[in-house]
Amino acid sequence: MNLKERARQLKVDIPAVFLSLKSKDTPLVAKLLAGITISYALSPIDLIPDFVPVLGYLDDVIILPVLIALTVRFIPKSTFEQFREEAEGMWQNGKPKKWHYAIPIALIWLLVIWLIVKAVL
Repeated sequence: MNLKERARQLKVDIPAVFLSLKSKDTPLVAKLLAGITISYALSPIDLIPDFVPVLGYLDDVIILPVLIALTVRFIPKSTFEQFREEAEGMWQNGKPKKWHYAIPIALIWLLVIWLIVKAVL
């Protein structure tokens, strides 16, 4: 599998890992790793800040795929294949089908912006 195919697979695996959090078939260890993986992927805070040349983006290129691979390894294969199929159907015409998953992230960002504005004023 070349780099482009792996990148495409990550585009499907990340939502599949998120969907696996809801399943009763997913072990607790995998749920904890999935939570850490999703939190790290969506967090604006990185282990190495992005403004550090080269190293800032290297953590996103290395750490995130390693976390996803580790999480996928703990999810039963048949269960993850089911979520992978469901995740492939989440995108229609390049737009997310289940857009409501973004609501918690948008609310967190609104809270952060509100706190910054409140601190400044």
